[in-house]
Amino acid sequence: MLSILADRTYRHLFLAQIVALLGTGLATVALGLLAYDLAGENAAMVLGTVFTIKMVAYVGVAPVAGAFADRVNRRVLLVALDLVRAGCALALPFVSEVWQVYGLIFLLQSASAAFTPTFQATIPDVLPEEERYTRALSLSRLAYDLENIVSPTLAALLLTVMSYNSLFLGTVVGFLGSALLVVSVLLPSPKATAPRGIYDRTTRGIRIYLATPRLRGLLALNMAVAAAGAMVLVNSVILVRGMLGLSEVALAWTMFAFGFGSMIAAFVLPRVLDRMADRPVMLAGAGVMVAVLLALAAAMLALGLTWPMLMVAWLAVGFGYSAVLTPSSRLLRRSAHAEDRPAVFAAQFALSHACWLLCYPLAGWLMTRFGAVTALLVLALVAALGIIIALRLWPASDTAEVEHTHDNLLPDHPHLQGHRTHSHALVIDDQHPKWGTSF
Repeated sequence: MLSILADRTYRHLFLAQIVALLGTGLATVALGLLAYDLAGENAAMVLGTVFTIKMVAYVGVAPVAGAFADRVNRRVLLVALDLVRAGCALALPFVSEVWQVYGLIFLLQSASAAFTPTFQATIPDVLPEEERYTRALSLSRLAYDLENIVSPTLAALLLTVMSYNSLFLGTVVGFLGSALLVVSVLLPSPKATAPRGIYDRTTRGIRIYLATPRLRGLLALNMAVAAAGAMVLVNSVILVRGMLGLSEVALAWTMFAFGFGSMIAAFVLPRVLDRMADRPVMLAGAGVMVAVLLALAAAMLALGLTWPMLMVAWLAVGFGYSAVLTPSSRLLRRSAHAEDRPAVFAAQFALSHACWLLCYPLAGWLMTRFGAVTALLVLALVAALGIIIALRLWPASDTAEVEHTHDNLLPDHPHLQGHRTHSHALVIDDQHPKWGTSF
């Protein structure tokens, strides 16, 4: 898996991802402390609003940004967005009102909503070979998991020698480091596309996404991931601190178990995906998450909750979580032409976060109103429903090439090459406006 780091362009992009993630992790810790300083006992409400603003920015901005990502130099765009994020982080220590936090977070997360899909869409162009790209995806998944472990640890060490406001400087350094690493390499330029209206450009990624069966299945699996993930991310603190009465250190180890399970999957998946198609791997990963949530609910009813039981459960959920998410970028890569990839990656970014926007409050409300067992059962049901919908929307016969006939093109159209009926990998575009065998 590490052999792909020999590619200088990818190595610099991967390091850019690492330093930006570390900076973001430091900001997450600092924001919690800043919210407490500004709002005291209402800090939870402030942080809840911050996370909501983040999701709204992701859902609303990503498709718009994706629509124009192919019109500008990708390196210039990524560097500019890193500088915007650094500027927002630099301003955060100086705020004195809660509304100022909301404004800066919206601007920062809007920049992230434009940055991430563009960055993700660049990697397939840098590593066009399927095998190398798969290993890059696993390495990226590993980076996210390590960030969940390293950033809180680094923040704890830094807070022993400096104030929490200084953590934002670490965030600034992370984004500036990312910008320098991106500017140090040449990135593939986006291909020129036909002129399109603003509505067409803004909605193109989502229309391609929703017209492609495998991506509709991916959206359903995104809901399964969000349901199981929300149970872990929202309710672990209640399970560990409230129900088990354990310390903050125990909570950190519990979250480590979730991240470690995801890391195991990231190491295993490249070899698995060399031998198996994406669909069965992703469905199996989602199935693991559902089975674990149901098993944990049953165990709690029969035996009560124990910390080792929760640790094992979250490790297994983390494994299933990564098994669904890691191959998803392969699906997106196969489902769009290079010029449409930024828009399609942006659509995935927006739609997947819309699932989280639904599941985050649902997980919290179920836990508060009905308790842990009910929350586990309902969220397992939501995840299972996602699997069932994915099975219906994403056909098992999702072949690499589709034989189809064109009646929508003139006989001398270059695409036909003299044959109205032909076979190739089907991708939604101007010549193939829908999924099917006849156009």
